[in-house]
Parts: sequence; C-alpha cells; structure tokens
Amino acid sequence: MRYKIFIHAAAAFVAVVFLAPLAWLVIASVSEPRDLLARPLHWIPEHPTWSRYDAIANSDGSDVAGLFRQSMGNSVIVALGTVAVSMVIGVLGGYALARLRFRFRRSTMVAFLIAYMLPPIALLIPLYLVLTQLQLLDSKIGLIVVYTSFTTPFVLWIMTNQFLSLPVELEEAARVDGCSRLGALLRVVLPVARPGLFATMMFTFLMSWDEFLYALIFTATPEAKTVPVAIAEFTGRYSADFGLVAAGGVLATLPPVLLALAFQRYVVDGLAAASVKG
Repeated sequence: MRYKIFIHAAAAFVAVVFLAPLAWLVIASVSEPRDLLARPLHWIPEHPTWSRYDAIANSDGSDVAGLFRQSMGNSVIVALGTVAVSMVIGVLGGYALARLRFRFRRSTMVAFLIAYMLPPIALLIPLYLVLTQLQLLDSKIGLIVVYTSFTTPFVLWIMTNQFLSLPVELEEAARVDGCSRLGALLRVVLPVARPGLFATMMFTFLMSWDEFLYALIFTATPEAKTVPVAIAEFTGRYSADFGLVAAGGVLATLPPVLLALAFQRYVVDGLAAASVKG
C-alpha cells in the first residue's frame, strides 16, 4: 500500500514538474501585458484575451502573426515530407539489411550509424554547398533533403533491428502461399512491425519539427522558414509582446502533442495485434 502511494505521489510530482511550464505558457498567451508585468504576479489572468490567437489565425500575412502562421504550414510540409521519404527508404533498406545476406552488410549498418552520430555543425558547410549547387537554398524541398540526410540513418537503424526481432517463419509462410518478397513485407511484416513503425514515424516527425540549426542557416524568407526560426525571431525583434511569444509556443507544441496522443493509440493496437499474430 505504501509503495502504491509513493508511486502515485512520484508520478504526480513528475507530471507537475513537466506540465507546469506548459501551463504557464498557456496562461501567458491569454494574459494582458499588464497581468504579465504585475507584481505580485497574476497566476490567473483577470481579463483573459484570445486576441493573439485570433491575430495568428486571421492575419493577412504581412505582420509577425501572419508570418508565424505561414511558418507553421512550412513546418508541417517539411516534417511530413521528411517522414515520407525517410520511412520509404528506411523500411526498404532496413528489411534488406535484416533479411538479405551480402558483402559489407555489417559495415553498411555501422556506416549509417556513424553518419547519424556526426554533429550537425560538422555537416553544415558541405550541405550548404550541395544545396547551392542544386539551387535548393531557401526552399522547403531543400530542408526536406537536408532533414532526410540525418533522419534516414536513424530510421534505417531502428527498422533493421525491428525486422531482426521478428520471426522469419512468417515471411516464409507467406512466400509459400505465393507472395513475393515485397508482398510478404507489405502484407505480413509491416502489420506485425506496427509498434516500431509508428514509433519511428513519430520520432522522425519530432526530429524534423524541432530542428533549428539547419532551418536557420538554409532559409531566409517566410516562404521557407519553419516554426523554430519564427519563434527565435519573436524573441529577437518582437520581445515586447511576451503573450504573442507564448501563443506561438503553445501552437508550436500542439502538433507534436496531438501526434504523440494519436500514435500512442496506434502503438498499443500494434502491440496487441503483434501479440495475437505471434
């Protein structure tokens, strides 16, 4: 009994620690400037206002609120594009590394892992030169190419280990029933590998959504800037309106939070399905 009380108390404490900054972000986003600067601090705003969210949603695009809305659209496009490309390459490559036997197989896996471990600053100049030659600087496609370069090794490594953990007898049975290797992958292996598949997609999206250094260096106009860069410009040029900065932070956290909640359900379903099929 004491152990259960301790576990619940510890969980409540951890939840408060992690959720308190987000709660204050929400409070600040709907508080008047005088409430944010009042002493003592007003934890509950006396006159809540949704004007900042309204400005971001309905701005004509020429002011900072409209530019932030555009940057959110850019981030969604770049993150989804990166996930799509990385998952296609990572799933097919991971399956090949897990099931096929060829020379330098182990060395290939280690090479991808080393590429993933390289610090981003070390690749900054080479990637800049590549984008310049391809005329992809300051474009969403250029960011997708750059993000794919460091998310694909991550996806490849995770999916390889995921496929290695699955029994090969499932594929052999599908091959006996007339499936090709690709058909066995699509109809048998991927449904069983859903927990790892969806978790990998979620982490790939988060890596792309939160990336700041490459987006800062490789973009210059609102047509390509992403959310982290837009928020950084808030704190630089528009630091007077702390509420607008908070509103931008709240909106920036919504896609990852919603994605995590959605994938949590799918991961649980995938685990249940895998246990039944296994």
